[in-house]
Amino acid sequence: MSKSVILFFLFCFSNIFAQSNIKITGNIKSSDNQTLAGVHVLFEINQKQKHAVTDTLGNFFESIPAGDMTLTVNQLGFIPKTIYCRVQKDTMISIILEKDIAQLKEVIISNDKKNGIKTLSGGKLSFNLKDLNSVPTLLGTTDVIKLLQLTPGVQNSGDANGYLYVRGGDPGHNAILYNETPIYGMSHLLGIFPFYNTDHIKDIEFDKSSSNAKYGGRLSSTTLLNTNKKIPSEFSIQGNAGILASQLTLAVPINDKNGFYISGRKTYIDEVVGPLLKSDSENDVQDMKYGFSDANFTFLSQISTKNLFSFDVFYSGDKLKVKDGDLALQTNLKWNNFTVSPSLTTTFSPKVSMSNSVYFSHYSNDLDMEQAAIHFGVSSYVKDFGFANAVRFSIHNIPFESGLQYVYHNLQPQKVNVENLTTIDNNSQRVINANEAAIFTNAKPKLFENVTADLGLRINYYTSGANSYLHFQPRAVLNYYANEKYSFYASYNRQYQYLSLITTSSVGIPTDFWIASSDGIKPQSSNEFSIGSNQNITRNFSSSFGGFYRSMKNLLEYPYGITQFNETTTLKNDLYVGEGKAYGFEMMLKKSNGKFTGWLSYTLSWSERNFDELNNGKTYFAKYDRRHSLSVVGMYDLNAKWNFGVTQIFGSGNRFTMPTSWYFINNNPVKEYSGYNNAQMPNYIRTDISANYYFIKTTKKESALNFSIYNTFNISNPIYVVLNVRTTDNKNEILVTQDKKVLYRILPSISWRFKF
Repeated sequence: MSKSVILFFLFCFSNIFAQSNIKITGNIKSSDNQTLAGVHVLFEINQKQKHAVTDTLGNFFESIPAGDMTLTVNQLGFIPKTIYCRVQKDTMISIILEKDIAQLKEVIISNDKKNGIKTLSGGKLSFNLKDLNSVPTLLGTTDVIKLLQLTPGVQNSGDANGYLYVRGGDPGHNAILYNETPIYGMSHLLGIFPFYNTDHIKDIEFDKSSSNAKYGGRLSSTTLLNTNKKIPSEFSIQGNAGILASQLTLAVPINDKNGFYISGRKTYIDEVVGPLLKSDSENDVQDMKYGFSDANFTFLSQISTKNLFSFDVFYSGDKLKVKDGDLALQTNLKWNNFTVSPSLTTTFSPKVSMSNSVYFSHYSNDLDMEQAAIHFGVSSYVKDFGFANAVRFSIHNIPFESGLQYVYHNLQPQKVNVENLTTIDNNSQRVINANEAAIFTNAKPKLFENVTADLGLRINYYTSGANSYLHFQPRAVLNYYANEKYSFYASYNRQYQYLSLITTSSVGIPTDFWIASSDGIKPQSSNEFSIGSNQNITRNFSSSFGGFYRSMKNLLEYPYGITQFNETTTLKNDLYVGEGKAYGFEMMLKKSNGKFTGWLSYTLSWSERNFDELNNGKTYFAKYDRRHSLSVVGMYDLNAKWNFGVTQIFGSGNRFTMPTSWYFINNNPVKEYSGYNNAQMPNYIRTDISANYYFIKTTKKESALNFSIYNTFNISNPIYVVLNVRTTDNKNEILVTQDKKVLYRILPSISWRFKF
């Protein structure tokens, strides 16, 4: 295996070594000093053409013969630029692109470019949050998780659920990194409120396959949330004030070389709009009280011309109280995240840079529940202490990124306290410690004239107690650029996951807990293959199509709800181990220019599981299986004062297990099941609308009112089903009725967005 890998790499690089010694190195930025990724660069020299594409830092590299060169840069939303020059030696070029403002200024219908989502190589997506503020959200600010759920390959998870279901995988198969620090808690109010304060986030990169060897530890996607790394040049304030919540972000320059950003957010939903969450319907969850707050802090210091120091802090805290008379249930639930990460980025030369960071990430949840005469509590936590190093450089004009990482995991899967019930000695209360180290390298060679590759290898070593694992994880993406309009890709990724999220319900409440591979619990693994294409149909329209297949091993299933209290047990005995596969088709049609912009996203997918202990060993659909997922997003700029947004979402309901027959023994109901996950919730349908009215709208100042309606047509989307069983008066028949519980219905909001 090692010999074949070496030969493969040598073959990939052999074409490069034969190139001319004239090297062109470049960087492309916008006029507002933002790096541009995925920009197409065309070289014409000696009547021959070569192509290059900028990476996520806006850099490109190419080897060409000496002579007269014509360099053309094309990027949707920007004015094309052509450079003519004679090159005789290695050359470095910096290019600034101007935004493509209405080409026909006398025609009112022309408008600025709204390219909020960009498709990068390998099907990855990049988000510019500023261009997506018309997408309807409950608070009038862009919602990162909701945005991702509107893209291909990401299935809608339904109400009361802030998780991501990506390409048929479990929610715990997705990594969310805040400045490359892992976040284990993922949502506010079960997914209804935006989890991240997007005023504090510069951009987002979303990789459905985690094809970058720099990131590991998950079987599915990686989402990078990057804060602003530009020292503020002047003091500014921006935020939102609304009836549901308010937020504030300050940019504070200390001097030319130091400054910081600080953000805060708080909801007051109970005090102001609590009655809106209640309904006369007997199927609604009653007496719900909720509140959250979060904060972000980023300090930046340009220590020298080559060294940038940053210090990032993120905190979020939530409290939820729910009372449901039908279930005689009263719960108090709280969960919080806290991360801190100092980092240093050193630029040795335009081709060589290095970043080093240490981080601490903590997530915990605590549930206190009373049901009938039983009072019990369940809590869990995850703590990470980590270090990450990465070096970017080039060899023979091939961009590389290599580094090493280490993280110490300290976690407690479940701590159970029970009153008014036989005391149990739950061994799952044991704290688990684990060590994980990794080295990685990525290379982006040019194999042929129009063929490039993203090749990566990640080597992981993991140990916990008496268990240790050494895993090699290759990643490969091949990109073929037919011309400026058409490109194609194919990828393969091998992944291992050592920390796994155990979900205890289909709702996705924060009682779900994380467990590490130890005491016979093996790491999960997957192999994923994907292919796809991107098309620039016209100046206004683009599209993408793709397909994927993923096989998974050592998947974990925990079928006991929040916890089981009737016996002394261990998680090793309770967790079932099985296999799974997921496959499907994805497509996206996007309009990125003009008064009307938006996109249509559709995913057709299957997600199957096979566990010996479940469904008599037969294959069944996972509870994350969503056959169809359709999202339509539209944004319309009426004039300088008004713009509007609408999202229409349709998704197949999640899977769950329902009894197929009932009978009574000694007046006690007994249930029989025909299969695991044999039933399906109703299809999920939701329409959101929003409108923004601008009093002021300039680069530095903004004042606008946002009007939003979540679930405009008041569709009842149940979050779970309660089965009521009783006998008829003559006791000859059994009646079973379904109560479909709805957490929230229509939710209007008004907020004032400001910046000055």
